[in-house]
Amino acid sequence: MDMKKRIHLELRNRTPSDVRELVLDNCRSVEGKIEGLTAEFVNLEFLSLINVGLMSVSNLPKLGKLKKLELSDNRISGGLDVLAEKLPNLTHLNLSGNKLKDISTLEPLKKLDNLKSLDLFNCEVTNLNDYRESVFKLLPQLTYLDGYDMEDREASDSDGEVEGDGVDEEDEEEEEDEDGEEEDFDEDEDDEEDDEEVEGEDDDEEVSGEDEEEEFGPEGEVEEEDEEEDEDEEEAETNKGEKRKRDPEDEDDDEDDEDDD
Repeated sequence: MDMKKRIHLELRNRTPSDVRELVLDNCRSVEGKIEGLTAEFVNLEFLSLINVGLMSVSNLPKLGKLKKLELSDNRISGGLDVLAEKLPNLTHLNLSGNKLKDISTLEPLKKLDNLKSLDLFNCEVTNLNDYRESVFKLLPQLTYLDGYDMEDREASDSDGEVEGDGVDEEDEEEEEDEDGEEEDFDEDEDDEEDDEEVEGEDDDEEVSGEDEEEEFGPEGEVEEEDEEEDEDEEEAETNKGEKRKRDPEDEDDDEDDEDDD
């Protein structure tokens, strides 16, 4: 896909002024030059043109807000004076994997007052003696060269990002704090509900136990009374039977007594 079509695809029905980041990696440049990119991208802050076959950056439009430019794995050998003219606020420049051979080709970068980070990995210039010392001397505004400062301290992640991208750190921290408080509050509520449920279950068990005892007590007493009544009835019936047995004998005795008389 050529660069013009790729730019049209990346717009996705947006206007150029709405775009802050534009990634055109691995598309085809025309005759080694940038094509289709215009000054209408007034708010563009990040532009990536990795491996697009660039030999020159002479066709770059003026992009006053651009801060980070990726030009690695191309065939650029010079002509960097255009960068200072068209990209006055550039802070990060990646020229890794290009055909830069001499320190002198980097001299135009002196005019980039805001340039903070420069990458030249896999360029022939890195093979020169005192390469790092020479570049830092030539470009005193630089903080990092190939990811390290003059004291060989590695750049932090924040230094590698374009300023202004994404949400502010303070906003992110506030959101995290709010989320954390909400989660803690929910956990406390859940704990209280669990405690209430356990207490409720214990109360139910105690009440049911008392009810069972109360119900059991009267029933037990009733059964005992019933047993006593049954015993009394049995004794009464026994006595009646004995009386019935005695009565005929008594009558016979009475009759004998009368006969004797």
